[in-house]
Amino acid sequence: MGNPTVTPLVELRHEGGYVVWDPSDGMLTREAIVLASGAGVCTAGLVLGALLTGGAGVATAIGTNTGNGAMGAITVGSSAKLGDYDLEIVEPAANAGAFVVRDPDHNLVGHGTVGVAFNGGGLGFTLADGATDFVAGDTFKITVTGALKYQAYDPTVTTGLERAAAILWSGRRDATSADRRAVANVRGPMKVQAAELIWGANVTTQQHQTTALAQLAKLGILNV
Repeated sequence: MGNPTVTPLVELRHEGGYVVWDPSDGMLTREAIVLASGAGVCTAGLVLGALLTGGAGVATAIGTNTGNGAMGAITVGSSAKLGDYDLEIVEPAANAGAFVVRDPDHNLVGHGTVGVAFNGGGLGFTLADGATDFVAGDTFKITVTGALKYQAYDPTVTTGLERAAAILWSGRRDATSADRRAVANVRGPMKVQAAELIWGANVTTQQHQTTALAQLAKLGILNV
């Protein structure tokens, strides 16, 4: 009589199995998200980046600007962030001038010149010169709207996926050929077990992981 054969059981990853500490029990840290078509089969613990879809931008002067130049059409790419960008004139000049642009997290995303096309932080636009020159401190707010879709964090691209933005909480979702709804941790305060996280195919070095964990920490998602 031979040895009995037992078919091994494969246990799927549990929802939120990587979570070490979440004082809100998910009430503050989790949100419903959409996994973008093409993301493949995603399981709990996958570190995600976000793509902005249907993005649009509207510029308004903050307070009363001296210069009366106008903002041209604004293009918004998938790497842009939702929220308010700030543009501030820092070096005025006759029929010109230099400005800086900061994203909704107050990070500097680029320097530009009045009358010259600007591209940075996922935005593209031209701030035209007006009959009255801008002065230092003249400021515009550029409000970006749209919807976020998520795929695996990918440090090799510049589409928005290069910023770690969430961790998939749902146990398993197949987004190979269609968008799929899911739940993810998008903010803290919370702690996760780094060894239990899953990484996309293009996360190939320890530095890639270290960078992503630092980005998550800025969201309040700490690791142990």
